[in-house]
Amino acid sequence: MGTWNSRGLRGSTLEELINLTNELYREKSLGLVQKIPTPITPVRIDKESGTISLAYFEKDSTVDYIGVVQGVPVCFDAKECAVDTYSLRNIHEHQISFMAEFEKQNGISFLLLMFTARNEFYYMRFSELKKYIERTKEGHPKYFKYEELDKRYFVFSESGAPIHYLKGLQLDLKER
Repeated sequence: MGTWNSRGLRGSTLEELINLTNELYREKSLGLVQKIPTPITPVRIDKESGTISLAYFEKDSTVDYIGVVQGVPVCFDAKECAVDTYSLRNIHEHQISFMAEFEKQNGISFLLLMFTARNEFYYMRFSELKKYIERTKEGHPKYFKYEELDKRYFVFSESGAPIHYLKGLQLDLKER
């Protein structure tokens, strides 16, 4: 079982940017999206500062964010990548299952990927993620490369939002 210490604060930069974007979307009445906390059981708490220094994850979480954007139910996960190759092992089966079930209920599921070395953000449609997962069943390695990504779905700072994922969502909806 993973611990709070062993996983560190991976993705905290990306999540902070997403939280800022979500706050801006809320202020502009464009959407209401909330971070879903990961359920943990504290094991060691620093009594002076009140901070958790060791904890166990209680159960598998679903995705990082759930909400509604311009009337569309959305769920998505935030992932960071330091290189131009992203391992599909970083996306867990329970997350994929949740996203698939969410889409069956007419919601939109996606990943927001941050390529940290490039300082670029990518909106990955669930259908695209499934394509990469399916090809592993045919013997392809369990990863995809930056070069394979659809350039139309790179999302950049616009309209004051650090990560303007609404642009990716709108394009995703048009192509359904």
